[in-house]
Amino acid sequence: MSKGPGLFFDIGKKAKDLLTRDYISDQKFSVSTYSDAGVVLTSTAVKKGGLSTGDIAALYKYRNVTFDVKVDTESNISTIVTLNGIVPSTKTIASVKIPDHNSGKLEIQYFHDHATFTSAVALNQNPIVDVSATLGTPSFAFGAEAGYDTTSGNFTKYSAGISVTKPDSSASIILGDKGDSIRASYVHHLDQLKKSAAVGEITRRFSTNDNTFTVGGAFAVDHLTVVKAKLNNNGKLGALLQHEIVPKSLLTIAGEIDTKALDRIPKFGLSLALKP
Repeated sequence: MSKGPGLFFDIGKKAKDLLTRDYISDQKFSVSTYSDAGVVLTSTAVKKGGLSTGDIAALYKYRNVTFDVKVDTESNISTIVTLNGIVPSTKTIASVKIPDHNSGKLEIQYFHDHATFTSAVALNQNPIVDVSATLGTPSFAFGAEAGYDTTSGNFTKYSAGISVTKPDSSASIILGDKGDSIRASYVHHLDQLKKSAAVGEITRRFSTNDNTFTVGGAFAVDHLTVVKAKLNNNGKLGALLQHEIVPKSLLTIAGEIDTKALDRIPKFGLSLALKP
């Protein structure tokens, strides 16, 4: 693929990952095994409150085709097939979830040195069509996305965004929710390996005049341990500690507390992912 501006989904993704990724309030345990044939099997169990769920996933890559199949405890079977380079500079993704046959979806991504384009359509009688386009370079990009319901003739979503990326920082502004919200974020990396960073994000929703300001960061204690924290103006404080026990095997301990309601019981989560 080309080294172009990236997909519209990538605008603001660095800040979003720093503020949301791995912040869990559940108990999660997963084990992955690798076969000589290149198949990756992952078993996952999650306990949320009094409800326990689980799934088994298989990932297999053969040349330019990737197969991803997941079966959960509710007898749902999710299948994703990804094909790279059927047409030069493209990626094709087909997905379906059984027994919901109306969940089928086909997506095509096109990558160019100065532009990317995606088109996705639901494979049912009343499809919703999603499109997005991004123009620019890896350092500066502008993009937009829209969703259209072919049955009602209405737009289900439309958004626009811009991003500026430098070697040690990135900034983005996204106008979303059909123009009802705007989100601006800034990430500054504190080391050359980009394991430690500070992030700030502000979101305004015009229909309710609500503003949410969130600051956070990640700090690499050493090459095996990372500490993350975040706090918003509503008093929600989150923190996590992630340690690599053995290569590719992570132990994550996360918690969240409402500083404006300290009499409430804080939420804590534990995640253990083993990948021998």
